Amino acid sequence: MLDNYLLEELVTFAQTGTLAKTASQLNVTQPTVTRGMQKLETDWGVRLFDRQPNRITLTATGKLAAREATTLLQAQHEAIAKVQNYDRNQRILIIGSTIPGPRILINHVAPTISTPIKIDQTLITADDPTALLTDNTYSLLFSSQPLQTSTVTSSYLGNERLSINLNRFMYQANQSSITFDELKNLSFLVLTDIGPWRAVIQHAIPNAKFLYQEQREAFEEISKYADFPYFSTNLSNSDANFPKPTPEDGRVRVLISDEQAHIAVYAAYLRSNTAAVTPIITTLTEAWPD
Repeated sequence: MLDNYLLEELVTFAQTGTLAKTASQLNVTQPTVTRGMQKLETDWGVRLFDRQPNRITLTATGKLAAREATTLLQAQHEAIAKVQNYDRNQRILIIGSTIPGPRILINHVAPTISTPIKIDQTLITADDPTALLTDNTYSLLFSSQPLQTSTVTSSYLGNERLSINLNRFMYQANQSSITFDELKNLSFLVLTDIGPWRAVIQHAIPNAKFLYQEQREAFEEISKYADFPYFSTNLSNSDANFPKPTPEDGRVRVLISDEQAHIAVYAAYLRSNTAAVTPIITTLTEAWPD
């Protein structure tokens, strides 16, 4: 049986290099660490440390043992987190998103959902979103790509379509739709946290300048008193606080017609969790705006 505290002492010693720093980091006494090192050598039947006057270092075997101990401790931490996440998801469904639009809609319809849910308000930027489902970090994950593995599947929710809100006196505003190219050379007010839309607008609009705002309040305030064009989508109306064109503010909303101004949105989930998330997916598809 391996004692975790002994593994932690070994790993910490490998990181710090001294008994004193190891004891300080683990908030124990130096004699406690010394005894732990000796016990570890006795239990494993190998020499892990090279002891010299006023100095102790890891042997080659000790360095290997420290690496293996790091792997073991990390695996234990991951296993505990997975079990805890699973237990939590039995009681409440955790919902995350890699794209802002469906997060707006789920916040809007949340009061009508009978299943207990918790919505992560921070956009996810993980390289492998499926891992966040398989380790039970999330029960449901919104993505601009369908996620399919042996354990994960996806359901199509709808299209998110980009529009631009322009001053009504701009010549570009006098048409039913517009292209990215027709927006060239303009400056735009943009929220920083817009997921994949950021790459779309930066690559599609020639010579554009983007005034990114991290704070939602700042974005809303600037939009009231300045005529910078700003983007919205067919899901933005579900957000009561998002600025909307009105006769008073002198703006009109024009749909962007380019193909890349349309993003398909999917809800991904564990296949074993289909029954639990289906009512939420049904609610979202029924509420999805045209």
